[in-house]
Amino acid sequence: MELYVQRDQPPGVPPLHLTGERTLPDVPEENYWFRRHLVVYEWIAERVAGRRVVDLACGEGYGSAVLARTAASVVGVDANPEAFEHARAKYGEVTFERTMIELWTGDVDCVVFLQTIEHVQDADAMLEHVRELIAPDGVAYVSTPNVLTLAPKGADRSGNPWHVHEYRPQEYRALCERHFGQVDLLGLFHARKLRAHELALKAGWDRVHKGLHVTKPFYDRFTPAISARDFALRRSGLDRSLDLLAVLRP
Repeated sequence: MELYVQRDQPPGVPPLHLTGERTLPDVPEENYWFRRHLVVYEWIAERVAGRRVVDLACGEGYGSAVLARTAASVVGVDANPEAFEHARAKYGEVTFERTMIELWTGDVDCVVFLQTIEHVQDADAMLEHVRELIAPDGVAYVSTPNVLTLAPKGADRSGNPWHVHEYRPQEYRALCERHFGQVDLLGLFHARKLRAHELALKAGWDRVHKGLHVTKPFYDRFTPAISARDFALRRSGLDRSLDLLAVLRP
């Protein structure tokens, strides 16, 4: 993973390396995971127009920049020094602060906290902090992978060494409901060509591309071509979802 580095960064912006802990734009081999995260940021951006937003654990900063297209203001918060310096140099439309997410305080209406709560030792304390940031009339968007589809079939965990706890849909809903009066839970699913690829795999595509020795040429083209439109959010069938997005109000 550390061999993969961001390509074609603007002058003066230090490229970041893939570590397995965060996703990055501008790395063709990482495009599936980047688009899987990006589609959720774009969905949220449509709903935070004119509001003051904090993007906790913002990483590289691309999501904060997406939110800044519509929000009145965006603060991106991350403790990692390399990510902080990169984001500050690349995305001038966002204010970035380097601190622990559990300690950040500020005047905001909305909290965005994506694909990170599974890394947190005390998820209840973190959600309580999020609720305090948006009270009394704000909204929080908090996502996490669905362990039912992330982990190998029959396994309780994915094996990701950075994950403290991985959630099933009902367990995740219960966690959120301990701290918020309104919990709307959505799932992220494959759509368009990713859905077609799923169906092809069920029909035996793995055997075909290996037998024809076209695996690398096919995926060298297929993976960079994935877009945010190849994912969809919906409320039904959550056990089969890739990720879980909770929309939370006090």
